[in-house]
Amino acid sequence: MAKHSHNHVETYDGLIGFGLDRETDENTVIYYLQKFSDDELMSIIIKKMSADELEEIFNMLIRLIKNHLTHKEYHTLFLKDNL
Repeated sequence: MAKHSHNHVETYDGLIGFGLDRETDENTVIYYLQKFSDDELMSIIIKKMSADELEEIFNMLIRLIKNHLTHKEYHTLFLKDNL
């Protein structure tokens, strides 16, 4: 059984756009992140990214994790550890 899921991109049928309201913004960010992380797309785009772009994305993700997840949430939700 897979530990990760990307169901939002498959089931969301609302507006995709940014700047209208908070709910649409949240759904749009989830949608884009799930589309972006698709294995086939990532296998192409990752090789085209500069070292600076890779570092920028990595640093942003680490900052978001540190700012918004507790230690337990990091292990259970991100690492998928069984604490």
